Amino acid sequence: MAVCALGIAHADISKISPDLHASLATPGQSVDVIVQYASTPSSCSSGLLGAVLCVPVNLLGGVLNSVLTLVNAVTATLPAGNLLALSEQPNVTYISPDRHVVTMSNATASNATADLEAATTNAPVAWSSGWIGAGVGVAVIDSGIYAHPDLNGRVVYHQSFVGGKLTDDFGHGTHVAGILAGVNGVAPQANLLDLRVLDVSGVSNDSAVIAALQTAVSLKSKYNVRVVNLSLGRPIYETCNLDPLCLAVENTYRSGIVVVAAAGNLGRNGYGTILSPGNSPHAITVGAMKSEGTPSRSDDLIASYSSRGPSYIDQTVKPDLVAPGNLVVSCLAPGSTLVNDYPANVVAPNHFILSGTSMATPAVSAAAAILIQKDPTLTPDTVKARLMKTASKSFPVSSTAVDPTTGLKYTDEYDVFTIGAGYLDIASAVSNYDVTSKSSASPASLYNMFTRQASFVFLPGETWGSTPAWTPALVWGTTVVSGTNYNLWNASNAWTGSAGWGTNVAWGSNVAWGSNVAWGSNVAWGTNVAWGTSGVGEQ
Repeated sequence: MAVCALGIAHADISKISPDLHASLATPGQSVDVIVQYASTPSSCSSGLLGAVLCVPVNLLGGVLNSVLTLVNAVTATLPAGNLLALSEQPNVTYISPDRHVVTMSNATASNATADLEAATTNAPVAWSSGWIGAGVGVAVIDSGIYAHPDLNGRVVYHQSFVGGKLTDDFGHGTHVAGILAGVNGVAPQANLLDLRVLDVSGVSNDSAVIAALQTAVSLKSKYNVRVVNLSLGRPIYETCNLDPLCLAVENTYRSGIVVVAAAGNLGRNGYGTILSPGNSPHAITVGAMKSEGTPSRSDDLIASYSSRGPSYIDQTVKPDLVAPGNLVVSCLAPGSTLVNDYPANVVAPNHFILSGTSMATPAVSAAAAILIQKDPTLTPDTVKARLMKTASKSFPVSSTAVDPTTGLKYTDEYDVFTIGAGYLDIASAVSNYDVTSKSSASPASLYNMFTRQASFVFLPGETWGSTPAWTPALVWGTTVVSGTNYNLWNASNAWTGSAGWGTNVAWGSNVAWGSNVAWGSNVAWGTNVAWGTSGVGEQ
């Protein structure tokens, strides 16, 4: 055993993800992995047997499960002892586990009076001009969509990537769909594609999500798929340049589809708590606001659980903007896990209350659909840039939330890593006509440990650079998004010992991904998890 350990220690494991390194010490254990290649695996025909899979790869005796052409990868099951040899093949670029993915919502029972998403986002102004998302396809990659009366005629396609019935037995996807395109949704005439990846427990894996993204791209022309909604996520383990979920999001964006992703519900753990694939620079990453039970935006506050940037490892500036996501009333899936576990959240006769960045995300997806209905020529970069530029930038300096269960107080500062470019404002977005030919990728941030200051890193080909697509106003510049010359990087922020990658943080030893985690023995709706007590709906 000592000889084996020594051999592994001196081997080149750079193409094996960090969370697979422990498996190298147990060579007989089977592991489910995603193997990325320099070229795309292909299909071919074989004699009278018809079309069969023909993959130009050698899995060293492992079992091929699927081909993910969107990211030049395959999923496979093989002994952990084969990982090192597999990584040494010249055409293999990276190997990672087929990781678990969960929703970004919580079902803590609370009081809510109405679904205020549309009013709070100023959607009725767009509706008055006929901009309701009509004819635009939005792929909802979630737990399925139940045939709810509020969604009558809106769902044009169903497919499950986790087996089982084409329905929503978890109850999350139906709620998301109602926010997006229900009778009282933000884009009530958008067409929905139901791509089910979450099972009855609200859990999925990377390969299912990537396969669903791949399907959305393949159906783009048939159903005019222009937007994808991802109200799910998982921890970050490597740079976006290697993460298969990030790469799938990037390639979906490059196909001309806007990708909207939840930031995550780990904001109470501090900065640096954005989840994958919300860390993708090409996604529109959404944090959650509290509407405070009123249609007025003036009293709205950030939800303390909304995850903060910058992103772990890449230090990308996230979220991109925020939208209402707390105590949201939307469509109920009868008999689903969430409804059975949280009956107090049921609003008669067939609606349900959920909170989280999962609920904020479809509001932004709907906004994207509205912009695209108005002007079908818009690119994902222009849609993202318009939504961010026109987002409201009127916020308090700080606010405090109190956990009703523990009595703990959480103070939030309204900096760029908390509210991004601002609060979604659809009325302002539909009145904007700016177009960019540059990338609207979210910039990175750079910290100077000597001056204790940080700055944005703009690339020449990006909209947010020194020569922006529009002047004189920058979404981000030397004057920050709140419109005040405020130091975002003071002693209590992302760059101190209490930061997102510090000692008591989302990725540390006492964290959401520890022994009591979203995908461990106490799963996604337990008390010690990513969207349990650390992400409750707030009054």
